[in-house]
Amino acid sequence: MNAARASIHRDVLRDLLARIIDGEFSAGTALPAEAKLAEQYGVSRGTIRTALSGLEDRGMLVPLQGAGWIVQSSLNTQSFRELRSFAQWARSKGMTPGGQVHSATPRPASVQEARKLLVKPKSEVLEVTRTRTLDGRVVMLERTIYPEWMSEKIRSLPADEPSVVTVLAERFGVVTAHADHAIDAVAASSTDAALLHVRRSSPLLRVRRTSFNGSGVPIEHGEDRYLPDTITFHAQTSNASNTLSRTD
Repeated sequence: MNAARASIHRDVLRDLLARIIDGEFSAGTALPAEAKLAEQYGVSRGTIRTALSGLEDRGMLVPLQGAGWIVQSSLNTQSFRELRSFAQWARSKGMTPGGQVHSATPRPASVQEARKLLVKPKSEVLEVTRTRTLDGRVVMLERTIYPEWMSEKIRSLPADEPSVVTVLAERFGVVTAHADHAIDAVAASSTDAALLHVRRSSPLLRVRRTSFNGSGVPIEHGEDRYLPDTITFHAQTSNASNTLSRTD
């Protein structure tokens, strides 16, 4: 494939991906026929097939004989361009979020945690381990470290509270203004495996995060470990805007 054709098929792939993310093509529905898409984009059917195959590789589409290309129903989409909690995002997609705390343990902060939370090393922090669900299915394991000033607030919440972020804002006035994220892949530990009901060393997508209030004070630091068949991440960059987005 020459450079010009590669550029065209990537443009088509990105636009189709955006249309799926924006909800124009919902999960479980079929895309327009290849001929129709080729007409819409003013390209050949071969270019359309290459773009669709690329979306299939990303887990977004599945070919179904007699029905064309179907939007993959087992994946969901979330964007970094909007700062929303897991529960807020899930509800915006018509899904029911859930959560269950498995442990909440006070302990001294490690050097790295202290640096992320802007507290002194060995200061007391609260480590909370919680599983998150979508429509009753466990999809993610969340480990969050809170500084001491947040500990009492977190301890006051029910163990099955579906949206900690919302309650913190409404009840305590603690509002997340911005957050830093880093994405990588890890193998499930024994604890991960037991809580997520997978085999030890199974691959997981990890999102490490630090959230801040409007004054730049860290609210939390932690990581989320997602089952790979539930959520994928897509980063889209531009020389003009240099922005990062997260998608399924």
